[in-house]
Amino acid sequence: MTEKRKKRIAIQGGFGAFHEMAAIYYFEPEEVEIVPRNTFDDLFRSLRERKADYGILAIENSIAGSILPNYNLLRESNRKIVGEIFLRIRHNLVALPGQKIEELHEVYSHPMAILQSQEYFDRYPNIRLIESVDTALSAKEIREKGLQGIGAIASELAARKYDLEILAAGIETNPTNYTRFLVVSENGNHTLEEGALNKSSIYFTLSHKIGSLSKILSILSFYEMNLTKIQSLPVIGKEWEYAFYLDIVFDDYELYQQAYHAIRPFTGELGELGIYPVGKKII
Repeated sequence: MTEKRKKRIAIQGGFGAFHEMAAIYYFEPEEVEIVPRNTFDDLFRSLRERKADYGILAIENSIAGSILPNYNLLRESNRKIVGEIFLRIRHNLVALPGQKIEELHEVYSHPMAILQSQEYFDRYPNIRLIESVDTALSAKEIREKGLQGIGAIASELAARKYDLEILAAGIETNPTNYTRFLVVSENGNHTLEEGALNKSSIYFTLSHKIGSLSKILSILSFYEMNLTKIQSLPVIGKEWEYAFYLDIVFDDYELYQQAYHAIRPFTGELGELGIYPVGKKII
């Protein structure tokens, strides 16, 4: 009997990153092979070169907001969103075992993690916060180099993987700290369940004309589309033109299709980034 090949999941960051946790929650843990990548550019390159079957990328955080560069990366990749997951982010201060917080003089982590934990470190003015590529890679470097007096903001998973001690757990400023992760692949097809909630992520361009966006929104409202996200970005090289990224939740695919085609005449460019089931929230 031939052994079933595991799904190769490209993530941004190292083993133990929150991206790996999202992959484990979305897929069956025993079915995945994590493919760590330093940057989101590297993640999409892995998909193009077929070194990964799926990619998981953070797109927005409930505190820090949208990760804007990932919208353009997704749009230009020709890959499709096939799923999403909302992961509760719990940050921890980790270091080599046996150390105390008062002994730390530097803490490394991803800029987002630092931003989300800033209030905790206000009580420790002796600690210098330094931005790094990734939460888990910061933890890994502490272990590999045996760094004393150095800490990292990382997940519990990273602490376990690199045998680090959690000096303080749950240091995020806001307990309702969620990150939305998108699951992308080359094949964006999925089966729509009748009556189930599905989401479509679309984009369109508009010239800078009075009322152009309001017309689109009015049409979507007329077709009773539930607009859950809208993000605008300038179109590079075209003055005063913008690309808009929308998330639309619906339970009637035919009605959604009617709405999608109804807005086409009012857009310069229109496309779907993916149609997929509304994601779960992992507490």
